[in-house]
Amino acid sequence: QLQLVESGGGLVQPGGSLRLSCAASGFSLLSYTIGWFRQAPGKGREGVSCISSYGGSTNYADSVKGRFTISRDNAKNTVYLQMNSLTPEDTAIYYCAFDVFGRRCESLAPSGFGSWGQGTQVTVSS
Repeated sequence: QLQLVESGGGLVQPGGSLRLSCAASGFSLLSYTIGWFRQAPGKGREGVSCISSYGGSTNYADSVKGRFTISRDNAKNTVYLQMNSLTPEDTAIYYCAFDVFGRRCESLAPSGFGSWGQGTQVTVSS
């Protein structure tokens, strides 16, 4: 069984921060490249960030670069997404998934990832 569980979402004001968690069930997360994705109302799923196995490489969408940071806690088998300076455009359901092809974050396209979690809602509003 390969299962990922997202948590940490919530309601924040513009300029605020949240830290999302992606916890693994059924496999060791540190050996996989993990991506964060989001889907806003009426929009398709888009790649947000990625961290390679053992954390050697990272990648960020232009829209979040400089504001979001992806990291790993191997002891907790968890990948985090620290989100700062949030704007209403960041409002979405956020998902994590692993790279099916074992790449090192050269692509943020959702089609290359699998084992999607249930998602966690992030709402940025005044």
